[in-house]
Amino acid sequence: MRRNASQPLLNLLRLAACSLLALSLVACSTLSQRDPLRIDLVGLEPLPGQGLEIRFAVKLRVQNPNDAAIDYNGVALELEVNDLPLASGVSDQRGQVPRFGESLLSVPVTISAFSVVRQAWGMAGTVPRQNLPYVMRGKLAGGFWGTVRFTDAGVLNLPEPAPAPAP
Repeated sequence: MRRNASQPLLNLLRLAACSLLALSLVACSTLSQRDPLRIDLVGLEPLPGQGLEIRFAVKLRVQNPNDAAIDYNGVALELEVNDLPLASGVSDQRGQVPRFGESLLSVPVTISAFSVVRQAWGMAGTVPRQNLPYVMRGKLAGGFWGTVRFTDAGVLNLPEPAPAPAP
């Protein structure tokens, strides 16, 4: 009986491929072993708007409880008040939240006239601008593997809008 000389080489290649696959799966499972970021809404500052829009600078405190720094290259936010969409904003700012550290971010958001009408309709018969329940959702963009999504909820009091700039 004659034996195929390439059979041991094929077996070795199969073993190597299976080992690499198993190692890849183990490596992927360790990527998500970080604690979630803590992101809190810490302030709203009025910004000048255009036409019928209202603009605010949303101040966020980002805390990183992990042993590795988080690099980001963009921020996106959506803000709901009284379970209704109110504002959204994006910023292309770049930065880093240090390991076991924190950073303060400022993201401009816009409230459209339609959102104001929808909120006014939803708050008919209540005192507006005080103790409004909110949910904020967003993300810190960090590339394919590094994007971090977040949610924060609470109660807020809206400041007065800034006056429009003089023409």
